[in-house]
Amino acid sequence: MATRKSEQTQLPSWDLSDLYSGINDPRIAEDLENYRAAAEGFAAKYKGRLAELSAEEFYRLLQEAEERGKISSRLGEFAYLNMVTQMKNKEAMAFYQNICEKMTDYAKPTIFFTLELNRLPQSKIDAWLQDEKVAFYRPFITRVRKYKKHELSEPVEEILFEKSITSSDAWVRLYEETSSRLVYTVDGKSYNDAELSKLLLDKDPKIREKAGKEMNRVSKENAPLFSFIYNMIIKDKAIEDVKRGFAAPVSSRNLAENVPDSTVKALSETVRSRYQDIAHRFYKLKAKWLGVDKIQYWDRNAPLPFSDDTSYSWEESVKIVLDAYKEFSPKLYEVATDFFTKNWIDVPPRDGKRSGAFCSGGSASSHPYLLLNFAGKQNDVLTLAHELGHGCHHQLRRQNGDLNEFSRMTSEEIASVFGEMMTFQSLLKKQKDDKARLCLIAGKVSDMINTAIRQIAFHFFETRAHEERQNGELSEDRLGEIWLEEMRQSLGDYVVVDDNSRYIWLQVGHFFFLPFYVYAYSFADCLVNSLFKVSRDGEVKDFADKYLHLLSQTAIGDYKEIFAPFGLDIDSPSFWNKGLDLISEYIDELERLDKKIFG
Repeated sequence: MATRKSEQTQLPSWDLSDLYSGINDPRIAEDLENYRAAAEGFAAKYKGRLAELSAEEFYRLLQEAEERGKISSRLGEFAYLNMVTQMKNKEAMAFYQNICEKMTDYAKPTIFFTLELNRLPQSKIDAWLQDEKVAFYRPFITRVRKYKKHELSEPVEEILFEKSITSSDAWVRLYEETSSRLVYTVDGKSYNDAELSKLLLDKDPKIREKAGKEMNRVSKENAPLFSFIYNMIIKDKAIEDVKRGFAAPVSSRNLAENVPDSTVKALSETVRSRYQDIAHRFYKLKAKWLGVDKIQYWDRNAPLPFSDDTSYSWEESVKIVLDAYKEFSPKLYEVATDFFTKNWIDVPPRDGKRSGAFCSGGSASSHPYLLLNFAGKQNDVLTLAHELGHGCHHQLRRQNGDLNEFSRMTSEEIASVFGEMMTFQSLLKKQKDDKARLCLIAGKVSDMINTAIRQIAFHFFETRAHEERQNGELSEDRLGEIWLEEMRQSLGDYVVVDDNSRYIWLQVGHFFFLPFYVYAYSFADCLVNSLFKVSRDGEVKDFADKYLHLLSQTAIGDYKEIFAPFGLDIDSPSFWNKGLDLISEYIDELERLDKKIFG
């Protein structure tokens, strides 16, 4: 159930004045002009001249590019964050679109840079890297060079760049704006999607059923539009993928992650092979606890009927999470406290606010902001721990430089999932009652299945949709069929997956605004589970310090190198199973507690 309005007013909202005081701040116009002039000056000074630059001159070029990027990040982040809390405000929406269009237009003169850099012989690059100051930017240069064979001519790149705001970006905006305006009605009361999601966690099965069916009904009502949007997003991506020579729809995402297609295939196939051992086994137990032969799709995350319906105040939630962070590492705790003392979090759910939760970091050199929709449930406490992990991860990387920093989604989720794990373990240690422990572990397993198992089912849905779209536009019926097939396979015989959940795929925003992101959740969950087992078993001395160092290197380091201190090798065939084994261990414990309590 959503937090009452009287309680919402006491929840903190973020203060964006570190960026700008508002959309009428005169510094916005100044920064736009500075950005435009910097881009034009950059092109005038360096276009066609990279090959003749000395190491010192190239270093100055990199610094100029970095400073220009900071302006762009500040403008873009403010426009987006200002919008997501008021997506029914036409002025805020228009401001965001205008900033995007201007930034795209002003950046055009700089398109030459990476293209020209990639035309240089490796000998020139190596000569530059002999200079210590240039060598600092090695991660950036390496990242640019790996796209060499996928780049097109400068005129084509410029067209693709300009048209992004009226093609892929425009479709995403239409999806997000439409989603934010959807209204759900349960027992005569209206809800937005964030509020409706809370009803799915209600103890009353009738309320959950009404909410679940209403979510599917509204999704079905909007399926013609959303299916069309999705088809256009897939086609737009496919056109560019073919031109750039990517082998498969997922390949461009994998290149960005610096992960081979073969690694992602191994992850997804390994997880699928564990569906029965993990998800199917857990939902069989949950059906028993809910007193039914099979659970409904919307009841996957339902609280157990014998669970303590505890609600947490915002202050209690903050204390729980910060205490867990402090117990693990006082250094991490110090980083985390800034988010609460400096108003970097927007907490209350409200009309027009984007649903869900996220961490947004515009640039490496500036602090990030967290968005939540807090309603006081245990899941909200863990969500806070999750997003705070993202925020701390960002702060630990600020010394790497803006050009070097790049979000690899496969590593972006490490700190967030580990933050959840720390908080869960802290709650579990304090809980001595067997029935309460069962409820707590069951809740965690449910979350882990959503992260490690269900996201891979999403990945297979997405893969099939992109592959089938190559033969023509997919109808909403066909998309629904693919969705039901993948959900049934992943969830098993003890979950009812029927027409009452056929359209829920429309609620998965990542399908629209970041194709093939979803496997990163499973990737990170398996990594974190393996890291936790190493920590729990005392296999690595000074684990916390080594972990914080790992977080500082995730965007600039090689996976093999940064995980080597923990004895982990993601290329090992047994690696993914090791992470999944932890979930299986928790289910073993649930079966033991179930037998002890219920016989």
